[in-house]
Amino acid sequence: MNRLVMVAVGLMLFSACGQPAEKSKQHAKHEPVTVGADKDEHGCIGSAGYTWSQLKKECIQIFNEGFRLNPVAIDKGREVVSAFLLMSDDQAKVELFLPNDDHHSVLLNKTGDLNYGNETYRYDAKKSILYIKGKVAYKGNVE
Repeated sequence: MNRLVMVAVGLMLFSACGQPAEKSKQHAKHEPVTVGADKDEHGCIGSAGYTWSQLKKECIQIFNEGFRLNPVAIDKGREVVSAFLLMSDDQAKVELFLPNDDHHSVLLNKTGDLNYGNETYRYDAKKSILYIKGKVAYKGNVE
């Protein structure tokens, strides 16, 4: 009986020795990801919501500093992804941040009284409407 207990204790100790090696192999396979290490070419940390602003020449959180424009065509059951707009201090330009756009932002020059645009985009600041290729695409909540 004494031998049986000794063998059982020995097997438990022997099997416990192998576990740290298993865990160290697992840790080697999964290298830790450093939070905030996703800086873009301007040093903006995207995971913290920062993006580069051409107007401000700095990293900004557009959802805190910009004006929200919501899409006019909203599919039921799908998330609403807004565009954002930032106006220069002298109101000569607006910077447009579109969702799912490869370009981080688009600068629009003033074309008339509170109207901004280029070949593709036109923003009417009076009505808070963004036109894309002549069609109403986004609206802001203006009263």
